[in-house]
Amino acid sequence: MTVALEPTLNEDAKFRRTLGFWSLLATGLGSVIGSGWLFSAMYAAQSAGPASLIAWVIGRVLMLTVALVFAELAIAHPESGGLVRYPLYSNGRFAAGIVGWSMWVCYLGNPPTEAAGALQYASSYLPGIYQGDQLTGLGILLAIVLMAVFVGINYFGVHLFAKTNNVVTAVKVLIPTVTVVLLIASGFDSGNISQHGGFAPYGYGAALGTIASAGMVFAYTGFRNIVELSGEVRHPRKHIPAALVTTLLVTIVLYLGLQVAFLGAVPSSMLAGGWHGVDFDSPFAQLAMLLGLSWLYWTLIADSMISPSGAAIAWTASNARNAYGLAKNRFFPAWLRTVNGRWGVPTRGLITNFLVGILFLLPLPSWHEIVSVTASLVAFTFSVGSISLLAFRKTGVTGPANRLPGMAVIAPLAFVISALVIYWVGWPDLTKTIPIVVAGLIWFAVTWVRQNQGVSELSGGVWLIVHLAFLYLMSALGSFEGSGLIPAPWDSLIVAVVSLGVYFWGVASGTAYLRDHRPEALRRPDQPIEAAS
Repeated sequence: MTVALEPTLNEDAKFRRTLGFWSLLATGLGSVIGSGWLFSAMYAAQSAGPASLIAWVIGRVLMLTVALVFAELAIAHPESGGLVRYPLYSNGRFAAGIVGWSMWVCYLGNPPTEAAGALQYASSYLPGIYQGDQLTGLGILLAIVLMAVFVGINYFGVHLFAKTNNVVTAVKVLIPTVTVVLLIASGFDSGNISQHGGFAPYGYGAALGTIASAGMVFAYTGFRNIVELSGEVRHPRKHIPAALVTTLLVTIVLYLGLQVAFLGAVPSSMLAGGWHGVDFDSPFAQLAMLLGLSWLYWTLIADSMISPSGAAIAWTASNARNAYGLAKNRFFPAWLRTVNGRWGVPTRGLITNFLVGILFLLPLPSWHEIVSVTASLVAFTFSVGSISLLAFRKTGVTGPANRLPGMAVIAPLAFVISALVIYWVGWPDLTKTIPIVVAGLIWFAVTWVRQNQGVSELSGGVWLIVHLAFLYLMSALGSFEGSGLIPAPWDSLIVAVVSLGVYFWGVASGTAYLRDHRPEALRRPDQPIEAAS
């Protein structure tokens, strides 16, 4: 049967389809090249030494598979806030509620993360804002001001956002590229790669754990903002896949180059105690100064405001669409389900996210602390897209003309790798996500009872909570800072095999749910892609 998922308010019609390939590419690059490039190389080196290069490659494979999954979903049904809408269509309110909540929290933490990262670098010339590995009271106040600026740029329409972001992104790509070239040319020490404990001084398991905990997933995941804005793209079938793939290809080369440059530029005298002892407040800027590149130092200090701010502008735009999508899902209050008619922006979502985002700065007033919590949830939110993709195909939502090649293999691969990345985070960091997930479950229970949604809304998402509970259990028993009861590599093999089984369970649940609850919002298989809303 066909059902309506929310009252017809025609709010989506207020979004303006003005974004083309270059604006989407700037959104993707601008989101990925944020504070992550300023810090991830150092934190990855601290945790894994030169083996961190392996983690960047694995992270790239994960992100490319996930990007292709969401590319097909976005061209099949472009919709602003689509990342929280697709699981609703395929698996119902339970799955959509938990994934949407986790995604919203991850996105919510990004603007304060970028603001904290910018100010951490700025502490080299603004004393009193960063002490003892965290922002001071004055630093938190300045971070809030920066977050308000991000909201202001987004408030006045997607066109202003796109114009501002295009200029900022051009600068953001140029400066890290120059940094890689100059650090390698001026001070590369190949002995840092082979000596001081060798290529993998802390084992290859440490490299796997850095994928999420050192900010690699955090760095790459900005590509999803392209999908979040898909309802405002002129030609989604043409521009979305091209922008997604180009974003990831450019950034993997850039991030690998930055990691190599950092590994080779650290003075060998600092490695007497191993890579764990390498610690900078402003990593690349301080390396530039140690190498006598004072002009590069000041360029990087200036860029430390530009790169994080540019990324935060894009994330602020995307999470406003997330809040709007969650309100359409009836998970958030209905008053967030509005788009400002004058500016074509969900302004209530913008302001609400800003106010709640301030709370991240109070218990977690540093870049690394915020990333260690939110990045662990990011990979979890990737998984449901693979389920939605196959459910869409099996029920005819995605017609043959809108299908990307190889997805029968890529979709389950993306699901399994996402599960492994969650598991590799390690038990101590993974436990930090439990209160967030529990809060989402409690809020869903409240909405389920108040809205009298019925048992059918639960059935499509049982697999999700079982899978998450399984990953927590394996993390507690496994070799990644768990009890070690299940040794490596058998623990990772068990996670991969069970996750593959859960994937097919999720697809079967989603297919059955979608056949019984076909929403009006999904176009017919023969409907032209540009007519979809």
